[in-house]
Parts: sequence; C-alpha cells; structure tokens
Amino acid sequence: MADTEGYLVGVDAGGTSTRALVVAPDGHRAGFGRAGGANPTSHPPEVAADQVATAIRAALDQAGCQPAQVAAGVLGLAGSSKLADERVAGLFNRAWAATGLRCPLRVVTDCEAAFAAGTTEPDGTVLVAGTGSIAARIANHRQVALAGGYGWLLGDEGSSFWLGREAVRGTLRTLATGSAPGALARSVLAECMSLWEDLPSDPVLRRSVAARLITTVNGEAPIRLARFAPLVSAAASGGDPLAEEIITGAVSWLVRTVQDARSPGERTPVVLIGSLVNADTPLGKQLHEALAVECGASVVLATDGAAGAAWLAALDLLGPAAALLRAPMFG
Repeated sequence: MADTEGYLVGVDAGGTSTRALVVAPDGHRAGFGRAGGANPTSHPPEVAADQVATAIRAALDQAGCQPAQVAAGVLGLAGSSKLADERVAGLFNRAWAATGLRCPLRVVTDCEAAFAAGTTEPDGTVLVAGTGSIAARIANHRQVALAGGYGWLLGDEGSSFWLGREAVRGTLRTLATGSAPGALARSVLAECMSLWEDLPSDPVLRRSVAARLITTVNGEAPIRLARFAPLVSAAASGGDPLAEEIITGAVSWLVRTVQDARSPGERTPVVLIGSLVNADTPLGKQLHEALAVECGASVVLATDGAAGAAWLAALDLLGPAAALLRAPMFG
C-alpha cells in the first residue's frame, strides 16, 4: 500500500451543494463535510467561496485532522472559468487559506473531478447529467473539449430541466387536443396546480386549465421545471407513452452530446455522473445501453466527485502509485 506524506482534501463544488472529503495517508476516508452551492457563476462569488471553506472545515473536524497535516488538495469547481477574474480567484484562495490549509489550492473543472471519480484512465469522456447537461473530453486527466453546458435557455438538452419542460409541454398538448390524460399529465397537473380531479372534456374548460398551468410555470424561476423530472421517470416506469417518448428524446440528446465531445473512432471510457444516470432508472438504463453501442466503449457510473478530486490530489503527490490508494478512497 502506497502512503501519502499527509492527508488529502478533495472538494466537489456544484451549483446545488458542496462536498468535501478528507482522506488519510493510507487512502481511507477520514472525514466528510457538506455545504451549500459554490458555483461562482450561479451564486455570488463571496458566498460560493465561503461554502467551500465551510465544507472543508466540517470534513477536517470529522477527520480529527489538523489543516497543517494536509499535504495536497484539489477543488473540483463548477463554473471554474469564473476564476479567470483575479478578484474571484482571490476570494477562493483566501477562503482556502482561512481553513488553515497550507498546501496550494489547485482548481480543476467539475468534469475533471467527475471523470477521475469513474476511472483511473487518463483519457476519455465524462457526461454530467443532472439539472443541466454537459460532456467533456479528457486527455491526460485534463479537460480539452466541451459539448453542451449552455444553460437552460440555450441548451441543457436531456437534463432534468429539459425533462421537466417537455413534461409540461406534453401536458399542454394533451389539454389542447382533448386527449385523455395519461399518468404523466395527471402528475404534472397535480404537482403544479393541485388538480387531482378528472380533466373536463369541454374545450373551454380545458383551455382554462392550460392557461392556469402556463401562468403558474411562468411565474416561477425557469430552473424550477427540473422538479417535474422525477414525475417523468415514474410515469415511464409505468408505461406512460408521453413519458416514454420524453425519455427516448432525452437519451438521444445525451448520446449526441457525448459524441460531440469525442474524437471520431475514439474507444476510451465514458464516465457518467449526475442525478439522471443511475442504471436503475428508465433513462439511465437506456442511456448506458445506447452509449455502449454508439461509442463502442465501456460506460462507467461515478457517484463521488469529491473522491475524484482527492484522487487527483493523490496523483499529484504519488504519480502512478496513487492507484494503490483508490480502493480505500472510494470504499
């Protein structure tokens, strides 16, 4: 077993939450901390930096580790391009130092940390599919190309936001055409409007329901559409045709996003991470199968971006010998 010269810190900072992991010198997980979202493009940079520090402090406390004992640390940061602004970079550097850590702060993209969480291979592709969607090509553990990630207004196809929007649009089509509502349309109306009774057959009354649905959805932040994504998955599991159509469309978009990030003929692994990609869901199962066929490569599920960031820190210290720490780190 290879040992580092000290503890390691890995941080996975996204738009919704921040998770920090402290790893002991022998690779075992020693402490974990959680805080709010820390993407500096979707949160005030001062708040984002503070959330990173909060998660690190909690992980260090749980590990019973002194900050000076940490030999290396990596922050996997959604919105890391924002650190091109010297003021923002300074906020994160000061937040890192305020935890007592003496090792330098190394920032990688959230895609790089996610890929490292799924494989020890240096090259491949990672697909992050949650509230949004983005794919990245990784070469020598570094992000070298991106596909997608344009946000809800311009992209995020196949994401939770996209699934939710399609669910509402499909429900509106059901209302407009006079069709009998299926499980998904009924779920959307119940979730959004607390409308549990049967839909009226009268076209005027249906238009009234549609107008209420449109008004309710438009009165909320657009990203709130993502809350309908679990309804799509549940309805698809029950065989609802509208939900199945939406799932098929999402899989098609996500596969296309991965292919756009890859080089022609590439056979390197594809790593999946995010709330939508578990193989026990209708979307996840179809996605795993479609990527294996279309990319001709192994498809790996990753779940712990913080451990991926910690493993990159180990790689910085130990080089190839870091592979010996991987099993306990991800245990």
